[in-house]
Amino acid sequence: MEPIRYLNRHSGRMETERVYGEGFLRWTYHHPLGALALASFIKRPFFSVWYGRRMDRPQSARRIAPFITRYGLDVSEFADTPESFASFNEFFFRKLRPECRPIDTDPESAVFPADGRHFGFADAADIRGVFVKGQRFDLPALLGDAALASRYAKGALVLSRLCPVDYHRFHFPVAGVVSEPRTIGGPLFSVSPIALRKRLSYLWTNRRVISAIDGGAFGTVLVLQVGATCVGGIHQTFRAGSAVAKGGEQGYFSFGGSSVITLFEPGRVVLADDLLDASARGVELFARFGSVMARLA
Repeated sequence: MEPIRYLNRHSGRMETERVYGEGFLRWTYHHPLGALALASFIKRPFFSVWYGRRMDRPQSARRIAPFITRYGLDVSEFADTPESFASFNEFFFRKLRPECRPIDTDPESAVFPADGRHFGFADAADIRGVFVKGQRFDLPALLGDAALASRYAKGALVLSRLCPVDYHRFHFPVAGVVSEPRTIGGPLFSVSPIALRKRLSYLWTNRRVISAIDGGAFGTVLVLQVGATCVGGIHQTFRAGSAVAKGGEQGYFSFGGSSVITLFEPGRVVLADDLLDASARGVELFARFGSVMARLA
């Protein structure tokens, strides 16, 4: 199978993703015995809860230093020292020093909600060939509401994929007043391209959480967090009904890869040129949270 390649906005180079647990993922999603295990227990929430609890144990902290070394993480960005974390999970959803992720100050910009590899589409109703040709995006299934999907069908959509090596807090793309989150239950398949190349529908069958931001000129912006295998939880840290700042923290994921999806009403924004160009070529764009994702139309 081809390696996972993406364009790094900040370096301007094509890079190859180093996949955490690659052997396990390839066996699970591309081997007959793995498919049996996936159907039997790996996709089920209890498996991810069990694994997440392992990452909460004090002895899991022994994994931190080797993980940092293997994946080349920049510890100077951490708000706390690696030695201060009581478990691997504490390290996993670590905070960063604010100056390491400056928030774009243009009032007409929306920012990426998370560090990650992003796809951007100007028309949510016409997304096809994501990760593999022939697969079409199902917006009504994603939102669990056909009427809501109709309202956003011609709007812009950004899919942000977080790897286990990434910073795992997610943030508000625009300022505004945020609603009570709504949870849609489901299994927990992987959202790695290794899995999504097999079946894109994991994105709209996995457990997910939806919030709406009344963003003024940006309209009502929908933000979704999609759970995945070994994600022990999607934790919201904001207060529903409160005013939030662009780039303010919305929440964090416990251990595992995961995704954030941002949806805009039709005609509200124009996505960043490099995001649209890379996505048109079927290439994810790596960009850090706080950098420009879109601007008002």
